[in-house]
Amino acid sequence: MNKAARYERLHTQIEGLLQKCDDKQARMATVCAVLHHKMPYFFWTGFYLLNNDRLRVSTYQGPVACMELNKDQGVCWASIRSGKTIIVRDVHQFDGHIACDSRAKSEIAIPFFGDSGKVEGVLDVDSETLNSFDEIDADWLERIIRLIIN
Repeated sequence: MNKAARYERLHTQIEGLLQKCDDKQARMATVCAVLHHKMPYFFWTGFYLLNNDRLRVSTYQGPVACMELNKDQGVCWASIRSGKTIIVRDVHQFDGHIACDSRAKSEIAIPFFGDSGKVEGVLDVDSETLNSFDEIDADWLERIIRLIIN
């Protein structure tokens, strides 16, 4: 199955699951679990949330994560600052990359907006393979994240 078709199927599945609960944390947990277990190249899948200008790990699937990311460093903070999805095909080429797990080779970070429209955090996904993420991932992950607050 091609990547876009897989994401389309997952979007439908996640949308159905999220209708059962309006709690944002529960919705984030469900999104992480489905994506992590259904996308074969997702090594670490989770949310980092802003709290008093600090970026701390929240719901995730995968190996132990960095509990707090150094301010204004790394892919997640770049996504927060820009308000845009960041695709990193090789994390070793990203200036200031934070290596929570040395097995991560590529990464995508998608900003998570709350009800007010302000950035509240980021969905961060790592892969053990170089060049895992592209515009298809970005487009569909942005759509899936929007389901959390709808």
